[in-house]
Formats: sequence, structure tokens, C-alpha cells
Amino acid sequence: MTAAVPDMRELGRKVRNWGRWGADDERGTTNLITPERVRDAARLIRTGQIFELGIPLDGNGPQPGGSRINPIRLMSENGQEQVLPGGFKWADDYVFMPLQAGSQYDSLAHVHYDEQLYNGHPGDGVTVKGADKCGIHTQAKGIAGRGVLLDVARHRGLPWLESGTAITPEELDAVVEAQGVEVGPGDILLIRTGWHAKFLAESDSAAYMAGEPGLSLSCAQWLRDRDVAVVGADNWAVEVIPGENPGALFELHMVLIRDMGMTLAEMLDFEELSKACAADGVYDFFYTGPPLQFTRAVGSPINPLAIR
Repeated sequence: MTAAVPDMRELGRKVRNWGRWGADDERGTTNLITPERVRDAARLIRTGQIFELGIPLDGNGPQPGGSRINPIRLMSENGQEQVLPGGFKWADDYVFMPLQAGSQYDSLAHVHYDEQLYNGHPGDGVTVKGADKCGIHTQAKGIAGRGVLLDVARHRGLPWLESGTAITPEELDAVVEAQGVEVGPGDILLIRTGWHAKFLAESDSAAYMAGEPGLSLSCAQWLRDRDVAVVGADNWAVEVIPGENPGALFELHMVLIRDMGMTLAEMLDFEELSKACAADGVYDFFYTGPPLQFTRAVGSPINPLAIR
């Protein structure tokens, strides 16, 4: 029997972290990444291997256009017409892109409901000038610590999960047990659905964005029980699309970001990392992925790394 989908607002009240780190807090669960946990995570660097988890920032990304496009990079100088003393030549370029065009963090101001952001900050504080509370700049010291990969697609023996596949807490438990890894306080949890592998194989941005496998709404309680600091995925919204409640949009986003204060990482590439983890059975590592300091922004591109 399929478990009932929880009511989003009731679930949000159960897992809410408002006031946990003070009435003025704007950082949420990244407060769980303490200096002691960062220090301990550094001991997970065993070989010095570095794995890129960010996708290339170019015109071949998965954004199909509309509200978000792939990055556009233009040269402002290339040196070809410069005549300068000593033969010196220089080049510059600039980029036009949404801050959530590729691998990205959602800030705690990215979504809200019932006129309130995380920690009760007013939702109308997000204006055309940006977010006066919970902007991505509040995470400027960086997000680094113990990373854990849960390879759900490999656990199922599939290259990727089908669109609309909801990952349940029970399946997360099964993957944890099969991989012999623990998920605990302050961890940066990465969920591999294989959705990026699908995009690499098909290069079909419309199909990539039409839906996706991802976490079910019930996973919010699972994440809260373990005090996970950040959750990321190789899809574009972390959660399953279409959602489990017809007529509702991005309910897991609302619970995780607005109620729990959890930063989300989206559109990551775990393909190289997942192969290395499967080869030696080690699924935890040092993760580093600081956001860019865009003041009052609601998201940021990232180039996260896993170091094993």
C-alpha cells in the first residue's frame, strides 16, 4: 500500500526550525556545519582526488529558455586590434545569465508561503531590489563539510530513474544500509537520481525540464530527524516532479526552505564521483561549494567539489 502524502502545512509545522538559532537568524540549517564538523570532515580526504560536481556554464546546458536561459558569454576585448607598448595584449569577457542557470543554490529567500520566509521574516521583504532577509550572501562564509552521496539510481540498478519517481524515506534508509554509510548532523547530503546522466545521454533540455525523479514530501521529516545541513541532487528541483499532490507546486521546496531553513543545491553532476564511490565502497568525502556573494540575491551559481 502506498503511504499517504502528508499535508504540507502540517508537515512544515512539525519540522520547523524557526527560532532554533535565534529570532534574527537568516542561515537556517547551515548553522549545523560547525567548525568542529568541518575539521572532522577534512579528515575524510584520503587520496586527494578532486571531483567536479558542477555542470559547465555554457550554452549547452539544460535550460530550455523562458524564465531561465543557459549562460551567454561575450568577449569585450580580445587583443587583436590593440597596439600597446612592448607588444602587450589583453582579453576580457563578461557573462549574462540567471543566477540559477546551472549548478546552483537556492537561498532561503527563494520560496515562501503564507507571506512569511524562513524564521518568520516577512515575505514582502523580497522586492525588485532583492531579498532584505535570507539572501544568498548570508551563506558567504561558504558551505563546506562532510558530504555523503546516496546513489539511488545505482541502488536500483538503473542508469536513471524515470520522471515522476518519488524517492521515499524507506528507500533512503535502504540505500544508507546498502552503502554502509551514515547520514548525520551537519552533513551535506547528495542524492543521485541519474537525471543528469539522462541529459548527458540525450541532450534534450525540454525532456530534462518536463519532469524529474526526486525526493518525496515525506523525506522532509527524514532530513529533519538527521539534522542534515544541505541537500543537493542531480536534477533541477531536488523533489519529484510532477508533485504528489495534484494542484500544488513545489511543496518540498516550501517545507525545506521556508520551514526548515535548508539550502538546496540543484543541477549537479555526480557521474564521475558515483563511479569512484562504487569502486571502493566509500560514500563520504569532504565537500566544498561556496556561493558567490551576490548581495540580496535569491540564488547563486556554484562550482562544488568533492575531495576524497
